[in-house]
Amino acid sequence: MAASPPVLNDPSLWINAVRIGGHWRDSAASGERFGVHDPGNGQLLGTLPTCGAADTRDAIDAAQLAFKAWRKTTAEHRAQVLERWYDLMLEHVDDLARILSAEQGKPLPEAAGEIRYAASFVKWFAEQGKRVGGYSIPAPTADRRIFVAKEPVGVCALITPWNFPAAMITRKAAPAFAAGCTVVIKPSEFTPYTALALAELATRAGLPDGCMNIVAGDAPAIGGELTAHADVRKLSFTGSTRVGALLMRQCADTIKKVSLELGGNAPFIVFDDADLDLAVAGVIASKYRNAGQTCVCANRILVQDGIHDAFVARLAEAVNVFIIGHGAQDGVGIGPLINADACAKVERHLQDALDKGATLVARTPLPDGLDPQRYSAPVLLTGVTADMQVASEETFGPLAPIFRFTDEAEAIALANDTPFGLASYFYSDNLHRAWRVAEALESGMVGVNTGSVAVEMAPFGGIKLSGLGREGGEAGIEEYLEPKAIHFAGLKS
Repeated sequence: MAASPPVLNDPSLWINAVRIGGHWRDSAASGERFGVHDPGNGQLLGTLPTCGAADTRDAIDAAQLAFKAWRKTTAEHRAQVLERWYDLMLEHVDDLARILSAEQGKPLPEAAGEIRYAASFVKWFAEQGKRVGGYSIPAPTADRRIFVAKEPVGVCALITPWNFPAAMITRKAAPAFAAGCTVVIKPSEFTPYTALALAELATRAGLPDGCMNIVAGDAPAIGGELTAHADVRKLSFTGSTRVGALLMRQCADTIKKVSLELGGNAPFIVFDDADLDLAVAGVIASKYRNAGQTCVCANRILVQDGIHDAFVARLAEAVNVFIIGHGAQDGVGIGPLINADACAKVERHLQDALDKGATLVARTPLPDGLDPQRYSAPVLLTGVTADMQVASEETFGPLAPIFRFTDEAEAIALANDTPFGLASYFYSDNLHRAWRVAEALESGMVGVNTGSVAVEMAPFGGIKLSGLGREGGEAGIEEYLEPKAIHFAGLKS
């Protein structure tokens, strides 16, 4: 099958090679290549070398060599490189969006929005890196001084998912570079081309060879090397809880610093004193963005008795008019899911709920010619109960289940009845309730009267089985720094 990559203004951003030590490698030690396909039609986009443990070791060695020089550069110099990277991302936003949409499936306007969002992390951490400073501590004796310096942790392994292939890289790599670290990135095998284009632009921005290495292919072999290698001092992973737990265990022998952004089961609570138009808009933004393929999307929508029917009616109107299609088509709001397994999971959750008594209120018609193994029609269900799969499993698709509740205490109990704790949302115009509920919800992020909690200047991350550590904001760069206490003694006054 001949490859058909997207048409770009700058064709050099479509790269069929991996990046190791400042060089593009068009072959791997395995001698094999893997294909990347358009999820909307199955068309082959291109092939890349299938990297394994040997290629990953080369990337780590390159990152370690580059780290010795990069860590000694000034924060101002690193900021200048990141600023140029930011500018180049915005300059090439259309091409980056085409690459992202082709391999991930999201509509072009949404893909362009992700590129701008990804660039915002580069800009923010370019500035934040200049603000990292140490501090002094009052000493126990007059002849002693104690100073705490913050130093880059070292080579960092960044493992990123397919649902946000640009933003999940910059949210990790930008603070790492700003702190003085170097990285080895393993993007998803579904969406590697976005990572490679970002690496090319970072190189044009002046990032030195070896600072940003990209390997893709044999995930277990790459992951095994990244977690076992002693020169990798930090691992940051975004993905499933199952894989996150595996990587954390694998990092134990070398005692790496670990941050994990894992699965979610976000509640979205609508109280009877909420602004319904605002709440419906919040559901649309949270539940159906990226066709429901986000870790912070509203997985359980809890609606109070008094406004249940009115809310459902308004949301149904919105669901019935979605336009489904290939991401490159004009006017499309919902693109394909990443693969057939993702579609099958949505259908399994839908059928399970219907079999157990849920009611199908709205379902966007799937246009003729669209493969149901690639596209999943947005769905709205009512009468959902705790024994249904949608209550305990992350659907990761455009299925919105409505749970009914009677009072605030019940809503909080239902919302917290999950081992996950990434994001929670609720809508209320009662200030007293807003504080009570925000403090009672067990999650790392809470959206009050908003369906969006992801911005570059605020910490992003969860508790419980949703992970540990934070990305974004001041906390985001601290993940790539180590405090060093320096004790000066015997000082003469």
